[in-house]
Amino acid sequence: MRTRLTAAAVTTAALLTLTACGSEPEPSAKAAPAPTVSKDDAFLAAVDEASITSWTTTGPTDAELLDYPQRWCDSLAEGHSADHVLTADEGLLYPLGEGWGTKRDEVNELLVLGTKTYCPNLTDQVTEDLRATGDY
Repeated sequence: MRTRLTAAAVTTAALLTLTACGSEPEPSAKAAPAPTVSKDDAFLAAVDEASITSWTTTGPTDAELLDYPQRWCDSLAEGHSADHVLTADEGLLYPLGEGWGTKRDEVNELLVLGTKTYCPNLTDQVTEDLRATGDY
């Protein structure tokens, strides 16, 4: 009797294990895919988190700010240094506008945030460039 009871218990446990392994979760129990975030939204969120003090009273609109990151990446991809990106061509890639400006140390932070979001393969180059000049 004891042998039959033990054998029956082992068989029942094995069946329960097989049943559990072979079952699939209910469709409603499956995790929904994470929503994708655009590069623009990711960059703006990172900038908001950075709390750029230069813009305490007046700062760029989102559209004005979003004009820079891809242009920075394009210039860096051409082989230009971080300093060149921000100072060459009469500072056309230095974020400032009518009634607002940005301190250089905060521009450096923006440049790093922009490369992390739009061209992450160039982020190490940017941080190395900025460290070499003592600006980061």
